[in-house]
Amino acid sequence: MAGKSRKATFNLHDDVLAALSEVVARGAAPSKNAVVDRALRRELKELQRQLAAAAWREAAQDPLFMRDLGEIDEAFMDADAETARGTV
Repeated sequence: MAGKSRKATFNLHDDVLAALSEVVARGAAPSKNAVVDRALRRELKELQRQLAAAAWREAAQDPLFMRDLGEIDEAFMDADAETARGTV
């Protein structure tokens, strides 16, 4: 997500804006933009994690997916055993 930044306009509750101003004034962050950027990155990462977890839960209910997963597991069983023994 790194790269050039662009201006965006959002509406925030007064208490959020006040807290944002306070943390910047106290030196906890270099700017309001830095705090908002950091917070959004964390939130977006968490939302992406939740979406991935939901996709895996859905896949776990799909018999074809689970069969494919079992076949892959079986196909690599010997290689995994060699790795576990350290003979590779």
